[in-house]
Amino acid sequence: MSRYARQIIVEEMGIERQKRLENAHVLIIGAGGLGCPALNYLVGAGVGHITLVDDDIIERSNLHRQPLYGEKDLGRKKAEAARDRLHDLNPEVTVTAKTTRLTPANVDVLLQDADIALDCADSYAVTYILSDACKRLEKPLISASALGLSGYVGGYCGTAENGAPSVRALFPDLPKNLATCASAGVLGPLVGTLGTIQAQMAIAALTDMSPSPLGQMVTVNLSQYGFRSFRFDKAPEPKEVPFAFIAPEQLLPDDVLIELRDTTETPQNLRDDALRYSTQDLLENRVDLATDKRVALCCRSGLRAWRAASALRQVFSGHIVLVAAGDSSPPSPSVQ
Repeated sequence: MSRYARQIIVEEMGIERQKRLENAHVLIIGAGGLGCPALNYLVGAGVGHITLVDDDIIERSNLHRQPLYGEKDLGRKKAEAARDRLHDLNPEVTVTAKTTRLTPANVDVLLQDADIALDCADSYAVTYILSDACKRLEKPLISASALGLSGYVGGYCGTAENGAPSVRALFPDLPKNLATCASAGVLGPLVGTLGTIQAQMAIAALTDMSPSPLGQMVTVNLSQYGFRSFRFDKAPEPKEVPFAFIAPEQLLPDDVLIELRDTTETPQNLRDDALRYSTQDLLENRVDLATDKRVALCCRSGLRAWRAASALRQVFSGHIVLVAAGDSSPPSPSVQ
């Protein structure tokens, strides 16, 4: 136990809580700026099993905020490189690397044996897909988001008796600022701070520390060196999910598929019968659709699809779903 001696003697921890960590299984989506510190501290703390899901490869632009990797790792899959590095950090922890994307088709399988999920992908689609599934399966979720010099971490879902509201309860609509780390940038210390808080919240949830991190939000603003926390236990759940995400393989034969990605993103439609419109076409009501068909709006990240769905809902009363298809047309394989 010499490896964990310094944390075991912490008053809030002790031997019994250390044993809970050793028996825990954590699902982590994303091995980037948020995932690296979360992984580092959870593996260091002795979490027994971690399933890591990420289909991305390591690029030089990642290195300033993803310290698990180095120049020798460029071009490797993040999940596999992280697994190898973490084994060296603590060989007592089992890290299973899955080089696939999280989708509505595989999320239930990935969550099945996990005690808690960490959303480290900083993707709107992943956050809502995970939150919807965690709420349905009564699994706790720790989710973080970062941009520039500010961000937040929250603890969501869990059991009906000891859980918290979902992400949709707190954020039912898209934020006004739709910038991303790719478009607006992010500093390494910010994601390092947020990922570390995610790890602490996960440890607290897994060991039943009090107060519970579920229903707790922590905001961080490093330009002002400010931290603020508040509880959102009373946030009401929406009566229905307005625009659910589905995976490409979950499209139905008679769905009206609208491809919002242009030909520079993907020359080939997701399906041969897809209609290709721009988001602006839907915002300006230039699309005439039959109300008896389900409409699936497809884009890369889900942001344009959600924005277009919000506009379409003003003139279309039928069922609308969203597809975050990524950069290429073929759907990712589901997890077996």
